[in-house]
Amino acid sequence: MSRRGAAVDPFIVMDVMAAAAEKEAVGERVVHLEVGQPSTAAPRMAIAAAHAALDADRLGYVAALGLPALRERIARHYRERYGVAVPVERIVVTTGSSGGFPLAFLAAFDAGERIALAAPGYPAYRNVLAALNLEAVDLPTTAEDRFQPTAEALERAGPISGLIVASPSNPTGTMVTPAELKRLAEWCHARGVRLVSDEIYHGIVYEGETATAAAFSSSAIVLNSFSKYFSMTGWRVGWLVLPEELVRPVERLSQNLFISVPTLSQHVALAAMECRDELDGHVRRYRANRDLLMAGLPATGLDRLTPAQGAFYLYADVGHLTNDSREFCARMLREAGVATTPGVDFDRARGARTLRISFAGSPEEMEETVRRLRAWRR
Repeated sequence: MSRRGAAVDPFIVMDVMAAAAEKEAVGERVVHLEVGQPSTAAPRMAIAAAHAALDADRLGYVAALGLPALRERIARHYRERYGVAVPVERIVVTTGSSGGFPLAFLAAFDAGERIALAAPGYPAYRNVLAALNLEAVDLPTTAEDRFQPTAEALERAGPISGLIVASPSNPTGTMVTPAELKRLAEWCHARGVRLVSDEIYHGIVYEGETATAAAFSSSAIVLNSFSKYFSMTGWRVGWLVLPEELVRPVERLSQNLFISVPTLSQHVALAAMECRDELDGHVRRYRANRDLLMAGLPATGLDRLTPAQGAFYLYADVGHLTNDSREFCARMLREAGVATTPGVDFDRARGARTLRISFAGSPEEMEETVRRLRAWRR
């Protein structure tokens, strides 16, 4: 085994999913709050576009940068949603944001460089960095900072080459304000630090305002995806907005690593961008789910919850109940049939006292969760 392979930690939520599947295989029903994906399908118009493409398109390779029509539509999205002019030449379609991260990291950073990111944070950032021989520098955050990085924390981090910001965040659902994002972008630009802005949960917002880093810095890398707001996780399509100097390096990398993003998925993504009424209905359901859990979970003992401003997660402090969140989540699954994700997936130092709850499912599942956990905690 290579040292790089050994350096990559497991993605623990996948272990939880496997344990839940074993329980279901013997006929027991599990309420899934561990998975960070919408329970809805792709929009109806997008599914129709898939059928049309299957009937009319050969679905062969396309350019590594993506279908021109999709890249142009993404550029229009930035004009309409943010009032920002992003040249289509700086947009690259990727195999989800998960395909975008290694492309961005390989093009922007050299092995051994230090990249800062908030803790708690999405574990795949750290794991991909480790696989690429890059050093992840945790920035411990608090509820007072909404679990988001600050310029003051960056000053204490030592020399860094990059900063990853996620707003709304996985696992906390918290956001940086536009003013805070602008300050972070300016701090990074002035010091030659590459800002990487994960905007995958844009569109799923309940309080506050989202801004794109593309509005504040021409040197920032922006990632987004059709997985979350657009409800297309399994279609594996996303995009990058790149500084001009990184477009050709990313194109070369993409040509060699992936050849091209699945053509069918790109046709579906293009159609999905015209389905906002349907997709905004999903967001209204997520909001209702969030409110239901915020009202019902305190009676189960899960009463230390971070109010989610966006995304579809609650981050729970369970330090008064356990100092081993992995065992606690395993017991919750085994005894109550409710699957959640232990915080050790997101915060190596403090995650043993936290867990993440996804509320991307149905309202009925949220109600069932509260009923089961009330009975379990009696």
